[in-house]
Amino acid sequence: MKNWALVIALCCSTASAAEVAAPHWGDALFHVYQGRNFAGLTTLMASQQFQRLGPHADEAEATRGGLLLAYGLHREAESVFTALAERGVTPALRDRAWFYLARIRWQRGLPGPADEALSRVGGALPADLQEERTLLGAQLRLALGDPGGAARLLQGLADQAEGTPYARFNLGVALLKGNDAPAGRAWLEGLGAMKVETPNPEERRALRDKANLALGFDALQGNRADAARASLQRVRLNGPYANQALLGFGWAAAAQKQPRDALVPWQELLTRDASDPAVLEARLAVPWALAELKADAAAIGGYERAVQAFDAEHRALAQTISALETGALVEALLERNPGADLGWLWQVKALPELPHPAHLTPLMATHGFQEALKDQRDLRFLQSNLTRWAGDLQVFDTMLAARRARFAANLPAAQQQTHRVQREKLNAEAAALAAALPQADGAALADARERAALERLSRVRAALSARPGDEASAALRERLRRVAGALEWQLDQTQPARQWEARKNLRTLDAQLADAARRDAALQAAQRDEPARFEGFAHRIDALRSRVAGLLPQAAALRQEQQQSVQAAAVQVLREQQARLAEYTTQARFALAQLQDRATLAQRGDTDAPR
Repeated sequence: MKNWALVIALCCSTASAAEVAAPHWGDALFHVYQGRNFAGLTTLMASQQFQRLGPHADEAEATRGGLLLAYGLHREAESVFTALAERGVTPALRDRAWFYLARIRWQRGLPGPADEALSRVGGALPADLQEERTLLGAQLRLALGDPGGAARLLQGLADQAEGTPYARFNLGVALLKGNDAPAGRAWLEGLGAMKVETPNPEERRALRDKANLALGFDALQGNRADAARASLQRVRLNGPYANQALLGFGWAAAAQKQPRDALVPWQELLTRDASDPAVLEARLAVPWALAELKADAAAIGGYERAVQAFDAEHRALAQTISALETGALVEALLERNPGADLGWLWQVKALPELPHPAHLTPLMATHGFQEALKDQRDLRFLQSNLTRWAGDLQVFDTMLAARRARFAANLPAAQQQTHRVQREKLNAEAAALAAALPQADGAALADARERAALERLSRVRAALSARPGDEASAALRERLRRVAGALEWQLDQTQPARQWEARKNLRTLDAQLADAARRDAALQAAQRDEPARFEGFAHRIDALRSRVAGLLPQAAALRQEQQQSVQAAAVQVLREQQARLAEYTTQARFALAQLQDRATLAQRGDTDAPR
């Protein structure tokens, strides 16, 4: 499963780009689909702050809850899902949200809260999640001390013809821990004898080995050595449970008073990894069996080699503990297991190059260690992010200073371009034109050539009025009358069209004058308000700088505290193993002293030498 699969599962409809009706919602989804959970979360929350998500508000909030859950913030995620449920989102979305919340709480070692979240899943989940829901519910019942409840949950799933083997295994374990051990053994027997012809064969073989191992140790606890041997001998010699099976098979043979048969699996164990607990126990078991066979010399040699091996393993553990206490473990694990982004689904897959890293393998397989390491990784990411933001704030300072300088440089030129005098003149001309239009005055609508002609006619008329009334002047006056009449007729004929055009131009002029007035008003407002805006930005940058400066040491302190917690958990496991080694060493030395005393007494001919 990819690291954004959880979020996609919580979304109502993100199947295709055609369904994205708000661009900012698509922007957030782009980061989510790219696996950049942190960028997706911050982009989404910013868009929610400015209410840019339109019809995708519920989907966006569900996605935010999923992203919070991806970081392990289950309390914050629960508040989101609760609010969504109260708002009446689709039941399918609500149920998926509660299921994922339950799963992450289980991984964080919170079975009670996980069970409470799982109980809020009201309907059936999709097919690929329904089986997980049942298995998770059974695990929670077992963890809460209710094996009967776990068995009831698993019974229906295990009865299916194609039911998962994991359900059958968990059902068998639940019945063993409950009040129906024979039924539990029957389920495990079926798994222990199953043929592996399905996909993931190695996984199924490992489950079969685990079932046989559980049957074998259940039989050992019930003093049924024959049944224990029958089950344990079905475990593969090269599987993950081989060492435990070899050790248990030897103890089953020893319980039947057959130390020679016990030696075979125990001596095989001595050839394997010395750090394995089963191998360490076999180093004590082999000389014990030799002593039972009265091979005292070989037993003494075996105990001596066991003491040497325990001392060497103790030194190896001390070296590993020293390496852990330097802080090398956490940093090496994070370096060897990179990821595109932080989040819940990240897992450790590669061990670091530390002394004897196999000591840490069982610890790293636990949910507790994995979750603690995820928290450390998230804190490391957030610390680096805060450091980057601190640098970005300096860039914002530079940007703000540049804007202030540009504003100061452009303000005088902008002030000179107001053209208030020209605008007032245009307003007067527009008013005169508007007043002339209702009077149907054609001369007022004349173009430049016609106005020049009108002015020329006026001058000629004035000149003729000063001449005597002779025949030549009368001819000129007649000619003037005809020209003036023709011009008046022309103005009268074109007046309707010119009135329409004038009104249109007047409206355009009015709009332009209004726009110019608005621009002047905006400029005046900018002169008044922009310095205050600059100051506001400066205060916000300073506030963010102070906040980041306060969060950085907190993140560093939490990271150091979490690192020490992870290291302490690892060191505690290794110290417990050192304590077991010390106990093994004491047992080996005590048995060695007994054998040596017995050998000494036998050499003296003491017939009462202890056996």
